[in-house]
Amino acid sequence: MKVVVNFDLCESNAVCMGIAPEVFEVRDDDFLYVLQEEPPEELRGKVEEAARRCPKQAIAIEG
Repeated sequence: MKVVVNFDLCESNAVCMGIAPEVFEVRDDDFLYVLQEEPPEELRGKVEEAARRCPKQAIAIEG
């Protein structure tokens, strides 16, 4: 699985970080960082939930 973020849509509101902090991080500069572009399969549930709950629908999962 690969995590793809549309940074043009992303508002860095940290909803995804709250759900999957192993994969997403909003830093002090108020930008979202993807810590693992290809997270392990055991994180799929968290990543899918983060994508579903993103207020701007800026997260996509490939694979």
